[in-house]
Amino acid sequence: MLASELISDVIPSLRLTDNGQKALNWMEIFRISHLPVVDNHIYTGLIADKTIYDLNLNEELMENCRDHMLTPHVHANQHIYEVVSLVSELKLSVVPVLDSDHQYMGVITVNDLAQKFADLVAVKEPGGVLVLDLNPYDYSLSEIARIVEGNDAKILSFYVSKAHNSQQITVTLKVNQMDLSGIIQTFVRYNYSIRSVFMDESVLKHMYDDRFEMLMKYLNI
Repeated sequence: MLASELISDVIPSLRLTDNGQKALNWMEIFRISHLPVVDNHIYTGLIADKTIYDLNLNEELMENCRDHMLTPHVHANQHIYEVVSLVSELKLSVVPVLDSDHQYMGVITVNDLAQKFADLVAVKEPGGVLVLDLNPYDYSLSEIARIVEGNDAKILSFYVSKAHNSQQITVTLKVNQMDLSGIIQTFVRYNYSIRSVFMDESVLKHMYDDRFEMLMKYLNI
C-alpha cells in the first residue's frame, strides 16, 4: 500500500496569507495538531498547534512563521511502513505527501493511517493469534508457515519484534482459525516456546480441559 493511496480528501492546506488563529480553528475542526502550509502547490512546511500556542503566533501570517515549521513528508510511491515510521518518529498527526516533482498532493491523517494499517495486518478478519519466543538462529518463516498450513490454516498476518533487553525475538502471527489447539500442539511438538495465545475463550477452555483429562488418565495408569 503506497502513500498516494492513503491521502485524505477532507484535510485542507494553509496558505502563506493565513494566520495562526485560522490554523488553530481548522485543527480543532478536523481534530489534528498539524497542518501543511502550501504556496502555489509547493510545500512550505508543517505548522503545529503547540508552536502557535507556545510562541503566541495567533495573529501572525504563515509567511512569517517559516522558521517555526518543520518539513517532514513522504513521496507518493513510498510504502505505508515508511509513513508509519515517520509518524512514530516525529509524533505527527498528519503526513504531507509530495509527487516526484516535489509538488504537494495532500496529507495522510493518523486516523486514516491506523485504519488502513489495521486492514493490512488483518485486524478485522476473524481468527486467532499466537505469540512465539525464539532465538534468532532458530527463526524460520518457512517452518512456521508449514506448521500452520499443516493444520489446514492460513497465516493472515505476521510480524517479528525484539525487546531492547533480550536476545530473543518475538513472532506474532494471526491465522484464519479460532481453534488453535492443533497448531499449538504442533508448535509444542517442535519445541517452540509459546508466550501467549489469543482465541475464543470457550475453545481455549475446552483445550485446557482436554489436557487436564489426559493428564489425569496418565496419572491413573
